[in-house]
Amino acid sequence: QVHLVESGGGLVQAGGSLRLSCVASISIFSDYAMAWYRQAPGKQRELVAAIASGGGTDYADSVKGRFTISRDNAKNTVYLQMNRLKPEDTAVYYCHGYRGRYNYWGQGTQVTVSS
Repeated sequence: QVHLVESGGGLVQAGGSLRLSCVASISIFSDYAMAWYRQAPGKQRELVAAIASGGGTDYADSVKGRFTISRDNAKNTVYLQMNRLKPEDTAVYYCHGYRGRYNYWGQGTQVTVSS
């Protein structure tokens, strides 16, 4: 079965940094586009960053200049480097992989940013 497992969440003070990781059991990982979403209590899940199989990236306006998505196909892993974190970044962050009709979600990892 396909599994996505996130790690790296935690508690950090405003202005600090965290790096999230997502390890995928996808057999042809390099063919999948990958993304990070987040969901705060009482809010809709929103796209944070995405990276195509070819390496192109997109970011939500709220995180541009602060977050960087990257992938290591040899390790079947996608990363989200988060710098200059703000309290409004507090949410559960989810890893997502997709290719055509196929899409998979991780279980999520909590990120909490304190003032």
